[in-house]
Amino acid sequence: MKKYMAEFLGTFWLVLGGCGSAVLAANFGGEGNPLGLGFLGVSLAFGLTVLTMAYAVGHISGGHFNPAVSFGLFAGKRFNGSDLLPYIVAQVLGAIVAGGVIFAIASGNGALDLSGSNPLATNGYGTHSPGGYGLLSALITEIVMTFIFLIVIMGATDRIAPGGFAPAAIGLALTLIHLISIPVTNTSVNPARSTGVALFCGNGEIIAQLWLFWLAPIVGAVLGGWFYANFLETAVETKPLEPIEAALKE
Repeated sequence: MKKYMAEFLGTFWLVLGGCGSAVLAANFGGEGNPLGLGFLGVSLAFGLTVLTMAYAVGHISGGHFNPAVSFGLFAGKRFNGSDLLPYIVAQVLGAIVAGGVIFAIASGNGALDLSGSNPLATNGYGTHSPGGYGLLSALITEIVMTFIFLIVIMGATDRIAPGGFAPAAIGLALTLIHLISIPVTNTSVNPARSTGVALFCGNGEIIAQLWLFWLAPIVGAVLGGWFYANFLETAVETKPLEPIEAALKE
């Protein structure tokens, strides 16, 4: 149960910190206001959520905070399949609670606008892409970004990788992913993150596009985990690979 609680809390913090910064602070005070986080600040906020929670609870649950990561680590033989469903349930619930908290806070000044293309920092393609990118661009972006994310996670937590630096590498990778892909899909690479805020946005079109932000990240993660395990893993011994939480304890 501690593992599931850690995944709930970690995913809650990821959505609250990442999406919350986009909703509440990205454009604070209007264009040109130095108090607004802007594009770079939101990207960094997402990376910091993973970095901080990976250090805080990664040694308990492995610090997935993302259903796609759980699938990817399963494909990479770093995660037990019997834990997939409870991990995903905990992650999605954490994201939904965070989405509700963001909605409640953002509604507090009476100025919350849910009429834009990406209300509550939701993800989308076509008319709901920040840059107007279509379905194919969104699909490729989410698959490729999640593929690379799993390569970084698997590599940073490999038994022969430098100890203690995995959370920093993973958090910085997520920052870079957002810097690349926010204009395309508003960056998901995480089905729970997409779902948690979409349920409160009040836009049926955005909810109808959620299928892509489940399918593409999971496909990319599974490919990434499988690729690392089969082509990049260094076999130091013949014993089974250690779980990711063991690597984060070092």
